[in-house]
Amino acid sequence: MPFVEIYLRKGKTPEYRKAVSEAVHASMREVFQIPEDDFFHVVHEMEPRDILQAPTFFGVERSADSVIIRMTFNHRPAGQKADLFEAVADHLVAAPGMRREDVLLTILETASENWWVQGRVIDPESGFDVRMSPEAMQAGRIG
Repeated sequence: MPFVEIYLRKGKTPEYRKAVSEAVHASMREVFQIPEDDFFHVVHEMEPRDILQAPTFFGVERSADSVIIRMTFNHRPAGQKADLFEAVADHLVAAPGMRREDVLLTILETASENWWVQGRVIDPESGFDVRMSPEAMQAGRIG
C-alpha cells in the first residue's frame, strides 16, 4: 500500500499534476506489480519560495520546474528500489515532459504493521496485500 507525496511549485495545471501522479503510479505498477486501485497520492502545491534547493547539485543544473517525490512503502530490495527510481524518472520525462535533472525521488520505508485501511487483507508470509501477484513474489520482487 504505497503512499506518495508530490511537491510541486504552484502554477502547474491540473493535467500536469495528474500526469506526475500517473507517472509515479504506473512505475509502481510496473516495478512492484501493485494492484491498479492501490493508489494514495497527495499533491502539495508549494509557493516557489517554499521549495529551496541548490541550483546546481552534483554538477547538474536544476530548474524552477523541479519536483520532489516521496514514496512511502514496506521494505523492498535495493535493486527493486533502483528500478523504481529509473522507471519514475523515465515516466516523468515521457509525460508530463519533465527533465530528468529536475526530479528528486526519495523513499521512506516502514514496516507492514504500520499501515491500516478498511478492507486490506495481508498475506502473513509476505506482509503484503493478498492481491499481489504470486509471480512477482516468486521473482523476488516482493518482500
